[in-house]
Amino acid sequence: MQNFIYMVEAMASPSIIAAAFAGCLWGMMGGSLPGISTSIAMALLLPFTFDLNPSTAMVLLASVYVGAEYGGSIPAILIRTPASGSAAATVFDGYEMHRQGRSGEALGLSLVGGTIGGLVGLIVLATSTETVAQLALLFTPPAYAALGILGISVVASVSSGAMVKGVIAGILGLMLATIGTDPISGVGRFIYGQADLLEGISIILIMMGLFALSEQMMQAGQPDMAADPEARRSTRLVLPSLKTLWRLRVPQVIAWVLGLIEGLMPGGGGSVASFMSYNEAKRWSKEPEKFGHGSEEGVIAPETANNVVASTALIPTLSFGIPGSNSTAVLLGALLIHGLQPGPLLFARHPEVVYGLFGGLFIANFAMLALGVVLLSPIIWLVNQPKPFLQGGIFILIMSGVYSVNNSTFDLGLVLGIGMLGFTLRALGFPLLPMVLGAVLGPMIESNYRRSLMMGGGDLSIFVRDPVSAVLLGLALLMLVTSFIRESRHAGKAG
Repeated sequence: MQNFIYMVEAMASPSIIAAAFAGCLWGMMGGSLPGISTSIAMALLLPFTFDLNPSTAMVLLASVYVGAEYGGSIPAILIRTPASGSAAATVFDGYEMHRQGRSGEALGLSLVGGTIGGLVGLIVLATSTETVAQLALLFTPPAYAALGILGISVVASVSSGAMVKGVIAGILGLMLATIGTDPISGVGRFIYGQADLLEGISIILIMMGLFALSEQMMQAGQPDMAADPEARRSTRLVLPSLKTLWRLRVPQVIAWVLGLIEGLMPGGGGSVASFMSYNEAKRWSKEPEKFGHGSEEGVIAPETANNVVASTALIPTLSFGIPGSNSTAVLLGALLIHGLQPGPLLFARHPEVVYGLFGGLFIANFAMLALGVVLLSPIIWLVNQPKPFLQGGIFILIMSGVYSVNNSTFDLGLVLGIGMLGFTLRALGFPLLPMVLGAVLGPMIESNYRRSLMMGGGDLSIFVRDPVSAVLLGLALLMLVTSFIRESRHAGKAG
C-alpha cells in the first residue's frame, strides 16, 4: 500500500510532472532528429540532473526514453529516415502511408499505439520488478561478479556479425573502469600523474564521448539529408478511433508479448522487438499482402513494441543492475551518480525513488500523447532544418554539458579523446554497447571479484563452489560459445 502511495504522490508532484513533460518533449525532439538516438538524447541531459533529487532526475531521463521512441517514427514516416534503430521497421509501411497522403493516420497510429504499449509495459514493470529483485538476495560477492560478466557477455554475444569485436569492446570498457583509485587498496592506477583521474573517468564523460560526440564525427562525414518537400507541408495528426484500435488488436497483442520478452532480455531492445513484432504481425495478419504497401498493422505493431520495451527494459536494470540497451545504460549511470545501487536494497532503502519513477512514467506516457497532438508541426519543422545548423547546436550542447559537470577543461579534452575512440571503433565495426557496459559494470565486477578472492584465500574455485556464480558463469560461457558457433556457420555459408 505504501508503494502505491509513493506512486500517487509522484503523479501529484509538480516537479515530477514538470520533469515528465520536459523529458518527454526533449525526447520527442531529439528522437525525431536523424543522428540523435534515444541514448544520445538521454546522455545530453545527464549532466544537468546533478542538482535534481534522485526521483526527479530518474523521471526526467526515463521520460526522454519514452518520448524518443515516438519521436523516432516522425522522420521514419515523413522522410524515410529512421532516427533510431527501433524506428527502422516503421519505415516500410509508414512512409508508404505518407506517399498515399495518409501521413496523419500513420503518425496517429504510432502515437496512440505507443502510448498504449507504454502503459502495458508500465503495468508489468510496476507489478513484477520488486519480485524479480528479491532473487538478488541470493547473490554473494562471487555471484555478483559472475552476474556482471554475464551482463557483458550477453550483449557481446548478440552483437550481430561481430561477436569477437563485441568481446574486445567489453574488455576496453573494463580497462576504462580500472583508471583511478583502487577500490581495495586506495592506490592510484593508470593516472599518469594526472590528479584529475584519481576519481576515475566519469560515466557521464564516457557516454557523452562514445554516444554523442562519436555520432557528431560520423555525421560530419555524411552528406546533408535531402528533406522531402512533402514533409515541409503542414501535416494534420489523425488519431485512430476505438473501432480502428479494436480492428488492430492482434498486432498490438503480438507487440505487447514480444516487447515484454525483449525488454527482459539484455541486448534485445527496441530494434529487435520492433522487427520481430512487424514480422509476426505480418505472419498472423488476414491481409499480409498489404505489408510494405501502407499497412496500418505494419505501423502500429513496431511502434507499440518500442514503447513496451521502454518500460520493461527497466526491470533487469533496476532488479539486477544489468542494462539491456544503450538507453538503460544511461539510466543505470544516473542511478550510480546519485548514489543508488540497483538491486533489492534499492527497493528497501529508496522505495520513494523507484515507485516515484513508476508514477512519473505514467505521467510521461500521457505527456507523450498530449505533446504529440500539440507539437507535431514544430517538430516537423525542426527535422527539416539544414544539417550544419543542427550539428553545430548539438556540439555546443555536448561541450557545455560536459564542462558543467566539474567546470573542468580537462574533462573537455578527455571527452574529445573518448569521442575519437568511439568514432574509430564505430568506423571499424565495433559495437559500443559492450564497451559502455564494461565501464558501468567494471567497478562491480572488480570489487566483488577481489572480495571473493579474499573470502576464498585466493582460491578461484570459490566461483565454482558458489551455485549461483557457477550457473551464471556457465550461462556466460554458453552465450559466447553459441554465438561463436553461429557466426562460424554464417561465415561458412557466406564463403
